[in-house]
Amino acid sequence: MQNTIKVGMADLNVCVAPDVLTTLGLGSCVGIALYDPSSKISGMAHIMLPDSTQIKNNSNLAKFADTGINELIAQMIKLGANRNKLVAKIAGGAQMFAFTSTNETMRIGDRNVEATIKILNNLKINILAQETGATYGRTIEFYSEDGRLLIKTIGKPNKYI
Repeated sequence: MQNTIKVGMADLNVCVAPDVLTTLGLGSCVGIALYDPSSKISGMAHIMLPDSTQIKNNSNLAKFADTGINELIAQMIKLGANRNKLVAKIAGGAQMFAFTSTNETMRIGDRNVEATIKILNNLKINILAQETGATYGRTIEFYSEDGRLLIKTIGKPNKYI
């Protein structure tokens, strides 16, 4: 039987096929789905910020791209995933508010996407697909049976990547 496992904001979770991981309301946050196609072990993180080293209260590993991705990998390996086979799909990182300022701190969505891509590249995890940026929120569902990522956006057709 297929279970749908919710991943909250600043949260992460792992599962094995046929289960589905879902996270709601990705605005400037980034949803990161990691997948081992051999074992069909999946993981999803809903990260809010790019870098834990810039924040004093950073005990929640899932809140940040740098610590969240590493924790997700560790939990997937505990379930039996092969670190060398992991692939990724990412979504989110929208610019939800219009700013006239060029202040870097206001580009949270862009910075989350940039940090996520950089970390995955440094870890040599191939990003198979992404839908990031723009100005709208997304809800995503990751299917551990076959590695599809469903993206739901209000006012747009559902899309698989």
